[in-house]
Amino acid sequence: MRSYRRHRLLVSVLLCALAVLAARPTAAGEDPGSDTGTGIGPATGPSAEVVRLYEEAAVATQQYEAGRKEAEDQRTQAQRAEALLDAQRRHIAALHEDLGRIARAQYRSSGGLPVAAHMILADSPEGLMRGQHAFSQADLAVNNAISKNERAEARLAADEARAAAQWQALEKRNVQLAALKADIEQKLETARSELQGQADAAVASGACRGAVRLDQPETGFTDGDWVAPVETYELSASYGSGGARWSSRHTGQDFAVPIGTPVRAVGAGRVVKVSCGGPFGMEIVIKHAGGYYTQYAHLASLAVDQGERVGAGQWIGQSGTTGNSTGPHLHFEARVTPESGSAVNPVSWLSARGVSL
Repeated sequence: MRSYRRHRLLVSVLLCALAVLAARPTAAGEDPGSDTGTGIGPATGPSAEVVRLYEEAAVATQQYEAGRKEAEDQRTQAQRAEALLDAQRRHIAALHEDLGRIARAQYRSSGGLPVAAHMILADSPEGLMRGQHAFSQADLAVNNAISKNERAEARLAADEARAAAQWQALEKRNVQLAALKADIEQKLETARSELQGQADAAVASGACRGAVRLDQPETGFTDGDWVAPVETYELSASYGSGGARWSSRHTGQDFAVPIGTPVRAVGAGRVVKVSCGGPFGMEIVIKHAGGYYTQYAHLASLAVDQGERVGAGQWIGQSGTTGNSTGPHLHFEARVTPESGSAVNPVSWLSARGVSL
């Protein structure tokens, strides 16, 4: 009897243990659907979403540019057709003038008289033959001119039809491009706003979020090459300029670019500083051969980590307006030390390396 009760008690304990194990979470603070833990699987989270939106906007921009070029090609073809039509109209007008001239000549030479009248009025058989020959030549010229006119009119009609079809296709394409452009602008605005919002949050906390890797373009640059820090830009505040925005003189060259513009390493080197606080906001400093350093400030994202080696033209981040910034731009400096206060004229520095801004 005692053995039976011990057996029942053991079964009850085992059942309770199984129930407790089944009710326990997989790990403390771990969410099976989160991107924490082992790191296995595709990258998720806000940073990855910003990159995806930016790349999608870039692809849409490429499609828009391709479509715009196609539309311009269609416009050029239509303009050529219009020029051809104008030339043919002038030719037809000249043919009509020829017809009028021949008719006037026939009237003056009595070309409209019946053959009997020509025989009566002729001075001699030779004169009659000459008159008949002139009449035949004039009649042949009239017929030839009429035939030319008919062929020209037929070509004109065909060209007009082709031109009309080209313009109709162009107008249809323009409507599609307008819708595509609106979609691009909306995606770009959304991506840039989200990207800048994340950057502001990182700068406010003083902690960088870590590198958000970008798909690198095929540049073909070597370690000895030098490039501008952004590909398309407008120069704004220059080195040495004064103003209320700076405590002394401006220490770099500003490049006015939209938020999210890829920022390039101007040359090969090693990342010696990555920072997300202070007046420069989110910034990167790279050490190059020869003891020079370059700084890239007011960024919205980082694509490299401190200690990494980078190549010329490599995307190291995306432009923004973090820190003491009045609008989207890249602040670029060339220095002789990694810290502020040792800047040299970046325009002259790049020019000495074959890069004209």
